[in-house]
Amino acid sequence: MASAKRKRVLVLCALPYTNAVPHVGNIVGSHLPADVFARYCRLKGYETLFVGAADENGTPTEVAALELGISPKELTDTLYRVHRDIYAWFGISYDNFTRTSTPIHHKTTQEFFLEIYRKGFVSEGILRLPFCEKDGIFLPDRYVQGTCPVCGYELARGDQCEKCSTLLDPEQLVSPRCKIDGSVPVWRDSEQLFLELGKVQGTLERWIREKKDWKGQVTSLALGWLKEGLKKRSITRDLRWGVPVPLKEFGGKVFYVWFDAPIGYLSATKEWAEATGSPDYWKKFWVEDTEIYNFLGKDNIPFHTIFWPGMLFAHGGLNLPHDVVGLQFCNYEGDKISKSHNWGVFCESVPDVGLDPDIWRYYLINIIPETKDTDFKWEDFKSKVNNELVANVGNFVHRTTTFAWNNFDGAVTLSKRSKDDEELLAKVSALAADVEKLLGEVRLRDALSKVLSVADLGNEFFQRTQPWKLVKEDRDRCEQVIHTCLTVCETVAVLLQPFLPGSSERILSSLGSSSGSFDVVGNERKSIRLSTKPEIPFRKLEDSDVARAKALATKSRPVKDYFS
Repeated sequence: MASAKRKRVLVLCALPYTNAVPHVGNIVGSHLPADVFARYCRLKGYETLFVGAADENGTPTEVAALELGISPKELTDTLYRVHRDIYAWFGISYDNFTRTSTPIHHKTTQEFFLEIYRKGFVSEGILRLPFCEKDGIFLPDRYVQGTCPVCGYELARGDQCEKCSTLLDPEQLVSPRCKIDGSVPVWRDSEQLFLELGKVQGTLERWIREKKDWKGQVTSLALGWLKEGLKKRSITRDLRWGVPVPLKEFGGKVFYVWFDAPIGYLSATKEWAEATGSPDYWKKFWVEDTEIYNFLGKDNIPFHTIFWPGMLFAHGGLNLPHDVVGLQFCNYEGDKISKSHNWGVFCESVPDVGLDPDIWRYYLINIIPETKDTDFKWEDFKSKVNNELVANVGNFVHRTTTFAWNNFDGAVTLSKRSKDDEELLAKVSALAADVEKLLGEVRLRDALSKVLSVADLGNEFFQRTQPWKLVKEDRDRCEQVIHTCLTVCETVAVLLQPFLPGSSERILSSLGSSSGSFDVVGNERKSIRLSTKPEIPFRKLEDSDVARAKALATKSRPVKDYFS
């Protein structure tokens, strides 16, 4: 298949807070699907940039540091490295994974603000906020705890009750208290700056309604917010840690984290451009013709369909998202993942298990919550790895390459094709086209399923043609069959590149191929020579492997342990 016309794509992943360590729900809810899509775009030959950043500013960081008795800088320096290393272990191929505490982010945020301020999209006003007199800080809503006025749950947060899911305001809580020290907060008026979102409501609604390719859940949630009418939204807070407001009369205040975080997409691109020696190249992605894809969880959908685009409209001159890939939540064994309750699979512990990252990637891609919530289940983990990856893909590749090694010294040459061979390769080519189409539509689970279908065809062909008999009865025909099977193996390996990059690279290397694009599919090689003696691509998981994985990967390391 020929590569599509070259285009430019910017892949963005929701910025993770660095006051905690990611769990598998965070990986499948943004980082992994963004990575699969970015790898697909590179294979298509698109000019692709994949950036992200640790969200290090605002109240969550300041409060977390206060709880630990350390500085916000010490907290973020350490946890940034933890996040970066986790994403690298899972093979998340960021071109730049940076931080929102960098000078370039501060400068970019301040310049962005001054532009919308100059254009009249910022106003002043009073905000009533909970204040902890003991710690001397304004508290974020979630750091005010009390009894839910709806269901009576005694540990409800000031933004939402975890038990009944009611959205709350801190002042609604019965017997509110500071989560840090248990003291009773007081409410104080504070002068703040506000983004006048109402001024762009009509423009936002027209833009959203034009997005026919967005998932229904994303569009409906965005339009639901618009139906209620957009109100001005505070963009500043009284904090010491964050991006300072560049107005003299608001000295001592910083930008609210929700405002500066998405600007991190822009500053991460600028930082990448500077690192490449072309500081103005960021404009290629933000000003010139580029498709921007945002990958995020459903709790972030309003911010990426309403608030961030609203900021972009107010600023002007910058590209808006082409697609907001809003995903649902991934749970663990039927319940919500919770670090505080030590319930889930925790990324800091996953490498200790000793399984190849691609084994995890395979299962996690299968449970990407594209349209509804999903569940990580250990029995399902074992079943999918053994019955699909090992028994299907691994079996086909290993039986084919082993046969070629044992009977043809690892080298086969195509003399001619039978009708049976051609029919198989035509079906494989059609499935490969389906994989590419589904990846382009960000239907990642369906695309991976189609790759399995290619391996299914190969296994069926191998079994039906019985090369173990042909090698004795008709060696020439046997060589044709094995060449055809090796060609399908190469196709499977190429198609697996976005999903299982390490495994794909090893299979391609063993086949004497180094394809870096989809172009190899359908462009068969006349001679195929194996570079090394075949090894089993994927090892079957035993009960003991799963037991060990469960024992180790479900252990959450408390954040405080990183600083002890």
